[in-house]
Amino acid sequence: MNTKRWVALGIAGALLVLSLVIAFIPGKETEESTQPALTGINKIFYGSNELVEETLEDGAANKKIVKLTVEGTIMDTGESSLFSHETYNHQNFLAQLKKIQEDNTVKGVFLEVDSPGGGVYESAEIAKELAKIKELKIPIYTSFKNTAASGGYYISANSNKIFATEETTTGSIGVIISGLNISGLLEKMGVTDATYKSGALKDMMSPNRKPTEEDKEVVQDFIMSAYDRFVGIVAEGRKMDVEAVKKLADGRIYDGSQAVANGLVDEIGYPEDALEALKKEQKLTDAKVVVYENDTTGFASSWLGVKVAEWQGLKATTTERVLSVFETFGSSEAPKPMYYYGGF
Repeated sequence: MNTKRWVALGIAGALLVLSLVIAFIPGKETEESTQPALTGINKIFYGSNELVEETLEDGAANKKIVKLTVEGTIMDTGESSLFSHETYNHQNFLAQLKKIQEDNTVKGVFLEVDSPGGGVYESAEIAKELAKIKELKIPIYTSFKNTAASGGYYISANSNKIFATEETTTGSIGVIISGLNISGLLEKMGVTDATYKSGALKDMMSPNRKPTEEDKEVVQDFIMSAYDRFVGIVAEGRKMDVEAVKKLADGRIYDGSQAVANGLVDEIGYPEDALEALKKEQKLTDAKVVVYENDTTGFASSWLGVKVAEWQGLKATTTERVLSVFETFGSSEAPKPMYYYGGF
């Protein structure tokens, strides 16, 4: 038997042993958390999935600045951060915010935002947790990168100070519900909608029938309620009059310079400028700058590790993830309100 066959047999034997071991690995026992802390043999294979500190800049251990990043669309896909390859992981980010609240050595938060926004609910969750951090007298300095629009601006509005570059796209303050109406096409095809409902508005925004005036009024009132909450967040965070915010909040976008001129941003600058200002203005020049990472192993990111995790229920399958995105963003049949810039 030649060398290649021995190698093939060795690999097959190793995979057989691994498959037997994996067969005895317990799956996820609870659906209560999308960020499970793993134990036992799962911890050996994947890592603990717990948040651990990584030092970006050395400094005093009792004076920490935590760097946070929101990059990508703000939505909750239900994906565990242990196996997620998404740029933004909602449950992981919320866990980071809670970790800050429990650490009395954290003296500042440096938030980088590069997001077109996303879900109304998810944006409100982030804003709520950031408000708790500010209540602890921890200053938050935010740096807008390429885009910080709609929900990306919503979560940032209550920062102590906001920086943006001249090239940043921001603003888009408002709410959108997007859907398709194919009733005209169905009519041309001779297809009739056969929906039975308990009330006239039960199938509002159905793509299969033309919206009535009552439909439009109810949906518009619904949107304006979310819009008023958005305006209130901006007015409070930026210390502006509500009516002044409304003049800016017609959904239009601004570049960094325009945002500064309109009071939506404090200064023109890049992330390093925002961090330097946080250190200098909050007397944190000797602070240690840290970032939170998840404790993982190489197996967790390997093809085999991902497949095993899916089998165990620790990682969502592709189908489950696609369905989760549809549930978060809504569809033409069930559209949802969004703090989002860029269309659907």
